[in-house]
Amino acid sequence: MKPSDSFIDEVLVSVSAGDGGDGCVSLRREKYVPRGGPDGGDGGRGGNVELVADRNLGTLLDHRMRSEIQAEPGDAGGGSNRTGADGATAVVRVPVGTLVYDLADPSRPLADLASDGARFVVARGGRGGRGNAFFRTPTRQTPDSAERGRAGQIRRLRLSLKLLADVGLVGFPNAGKSTLLRRISAARPRVAAYPFTTLVPALGVVEVGERRFVAADIPGLIEGASEGAGLGDRFLRHIERTRVLVHLVDAGSLAFEPRDLVSDYDAIRRELAAYEEALLLRPEIVVLTKLDLLADRAALEPFAAELTRRGREVLRVSAATGEGIDDLLRAIVRALDKAPGADERAA
Repeated sequence: MKPSDSFIDEVLVSVSAGDGGDGCVSLRREKYVPRGGPDGGDGGRGGNVELVADRNLGTLLDHRMRSEIQAEPGDAGGGSNRTGADGATAVVRVPVGTLVYDLADPSRPLADLASDGARFVVARGGRGGRGNAFFRTPTRQTPDSAERGRAGQIRRLRLSLKLLADVGLVGFPNAGKSTLLRRISAARPRVAAYPFTTLVPALGVVEVGERRFVAADIPGLIEGASEGAGLGDRFLRHIERTRVLVHLVDAGSLAFEPRDLVSDYDAIRRELAAYEEALLLRPEIVVLTKLDLLADRAALEPFAAELTRRGREVLRVSAATGEGIDDLLRAIVRALDKAPGADERAA
């Protein structure tokens, strides 16, 4: 299975809560008691459909394979005032960071399952019908009818995953994002010497002393991505939850052709702004990559001077040799210490 087949970040599913059980019509049979009186019990409630965020999941692939989810119906009531059993809840596990939309009103999410163990009942089971014992009155001693169970709620949903990461690695394809992630974490994204090697986001846990943070390699950003160029804006939403952006600029490309690195940097910033203007306010560290390929590093000074003038911190690294990696990790930790948390951004 290809990585792009196994990483699924958006699916459509149908959920059906269980119907309530029917109430029972029953009359006691006792000697010397004419018709015995009503003793039909109520039906059981239908099961709910409940979504639960699970940190051990990283994709919505399971729900592409199982697009219809149904809870159990409630059992019918019985004689002797026996209440039917409630239907079991259908518990559906989804990755942390899943947004839930009702296709009947997709303008805002029903739920944002942003923490491990977060739960949301997305479809409620139908109420059980009342048995004929419920309807006995002084003037109606032997009712001969009962209620049918109510239908369970049915919904058509869109589940959309936004990865939860502290740091987002952004930049043009082949800027060195995957190589950097391999260097600083145990993640092993694919690396090759051509653009669009990475077709899906990759996460890695980074340890700096006693600190730990999660970094995400966000693929597919090129000029025009927000309008559908390249891989389009499919993965841009995964940047939204990151607290700090690390913007990689391919300095090594200068060894092979003249390039305007400032223009490259500005192009990516325009795509971020086109997707969501607030991303430009996110703390950002600018990193010149692939220093090992560049013999004349003086060529980097105009770019560094321009970005410093704009108030950006500019670092230089080589993920291949490890040069500058420690300085970069320390800078990321400092930025995380100052950056607002996810809850503060949401507010």
